[in-house]
Amino acid sequence: MEFVFFITGNVEHPLTIDPTVWIFDDRKVDLTTYFTESKEEEDSLTAYKKAISAQWDKEITEGAQPPSQTNDNRVSFKKEELLHGTFAMKLEPFIFHTKPVNPSALVIETTTGDTITLDWDEATSCLLKFSDKGKPLTENGPVHILYGDGSNLEDPITNVAKLIVK
Repeated sequence: MEFVFFITGNVEHPLTIDPTVWIFDDRKVDLTTYFTESKEEEDSLTAYKKAISAQWDKEITEGAQPPSQTNDNRVSFKKEELLHGTFAMKLEPFIFHTKPVNPSALVIETTTGDTITLDWDEATSCLLKFSDKGKPLTENGPVHILYGDGSNLEDPITNVAKLIVK
């Protein structure tokens, strides 16, 4: 089984994606809480400005702190989270990175020969599940596609081989 999938079709830059490296990506979301906690949409520039402002304020009031010499607790917690977590990535940045040309739909081809067509708005809100309880999706992966509202959380689209922009 190949552990990559492709984004092709009406795009300027087709992609081959290996989801096994996403476990180290800070953009991943925890599926155990993603659909249950409230979401505040904030653009990345605003979030960056808030983080920089908070750091600046802290350094002005408390002074600069030297880097910690040990972070054993944080590393072991992070390791446990990665070993037992269920994670997904948002599909939107990947399909926009391909620079789609007049997109109207996204066709999902599976290794079993099925095709599923999603309208463009629905497709851009999808999530790509790549890890279940700390393990990659080896049996029916490499990713499972979940709708943005979580309505197919128990029955995701599996065996994804190719995403075709129409």
